[in-house]
Amino acid sequence: MLRNDQLDQWDRENFFHPSTHLAQFARGEVPNRIVTGGQGCHIEDRDGNRLLDAFAGLYCVNVGYGRPEIAEAIAAQARELAYYHAYVGHGTEASITLAQMVLERAPEGMSKVYFGLGGSDANETNVKLVWYYNNILGRPEKKKIISRWRGYHGSGLMTGSLTGLELYHKKFDLPLAQVLHTEAPYYYRRPQGIESEAAFTAHCVAELEALIEREGPDTIAAFIGEPVLGTGGIVPPPEGYWDAIQAVLAKHDILLIADEVVTGFGRLGSMMGSTHYGLKPDLITIAKGLTSAYAPLSGSIVGDKMWKVLEQGTDENGAIGHGWTYSAHPIGAAAGVANLKLVDELGLVENAGTVGAHFRAALVDALGEHANVGEIRGEGMLGAIELVRDRDSRSHFEASEGVSYKVVSALLERGVIGRAMPQGDILGFAPPLCLTAAEAEEVALKTGEAVRQVLG
Repeated sequence: MLRNDQLDQWDRENFFHPSTHLAQFARGEVPNRIVTGGQGCHIEDRDGNRLLDAFAGLYCVNVGYGRPEIAEAIAAQARELAYYHAYVGHGTEASITLAQMVLERAPEGMSKVYFGLGGSDANETNVKLVWYYNNILGRPEKKKIISRWRGYHGSGLMTGSLTGLELYHKKFDLPLAQVLHTEAPYYYRRPQGIESEAAFTAHCVAELEALIEREGPDTIAAFIGEPVLGTGGIVPPPEGYWDAIQAVLAKHDILLIADEVVTGFGRLGSMMGSTHYGLKPDLITIAKGLTSAYAPLSGSIVGDKMWKVLEQGTDENGAIGHGWTYSAHPIGAAAGVANLKLVDELGLVENAGTVGAHFRAALVDALGEHANVGEIRGEGMLGAIELVRDRDSRSHFEASEGVSYKVVSALLERGVIGRAMPQGDILGFAPPLCLTAAEAEEVALKTGEAVRQVLG
């Protein structure tokens, strides 16, 4: 095989990789992987390895790799019009069409779509819109945003603050003062003495009520949450959680931001996580599944109630002072249109539900009785295995033991990509929505082998 052997050197000398141990990488102490192609649920690297990607990149390649329909749509758009801005009423056929397609798939009560590039910038947009909204309504003190511990909402200044994971705060002077955090809806890691999901939901609600009372409801603008916790552990909400949380928010006139970067466009076996769990959000964050990552694109879907106030604000103050150069980029929008058409044509929402359930059942068959498996959980095409030192006490391994990283490494040796999730020994899976039952069984079987190799 012909190779450009300078690539490895250039990689380590020039490329700043995200979420990477920079010193170890620069010294060559950890391997790199130069990816050259992909098809369906598999990627290939320049060493000829073919790997089943059971995390769909970063939860994002929903339609699978190598879809010519999206590549051709991108090329056609680039030939016709590679770029024009969306400021002061400018648009393209692709961006206008995609906005209409998104709203067709959104829950009732949503009004407009603002397009950005990634989930982080979409959540930055959401926070700015929330602040603008309360200023127009004459409530300048109502600005704080409540997030949850273990939530993931990006890694910018405000979005990194919203994220409730230590790695994204440590040494970055985060979280910023306007951001508050409340209990993660993580039943497996519930406090001692709580022995039902309903009781744990009541505990989460009580913690939220107490936080609002301490801070003052007149200072709280919005609550942000993923329908299913993603990077914080792939954790579906406990029984009755979202209904109870929304009741608290309504009582205190607090807006709801549903972060659907992971759950949007089919991953839960429903088109949107908000409809899956009965959320009635004021803002919805979308990204990954919008284009299946064939081109960068995100969106903030604005609800009717907020939109009316935004219009009022521009009547009073002139054009809204928010925008990105690449907002509604035509190439990203063209990828989004082709992607959402494929999601429908291939029946991927339904496949995520049926094959996802089959996948979790296969994981239970492979590891349900293992002494170090505390919980196997998930929803749709999301799955996680929580590894513990002792099942009965739910006691965890020390972080220094690196158990989940060892398991993921052993899984990679078997040709399957899984993810070691942060802040715990959690194996995460989020395969492309086109995963077959046979591929699901392969991932489960090899995961069982990898866990037994590391833990016996």
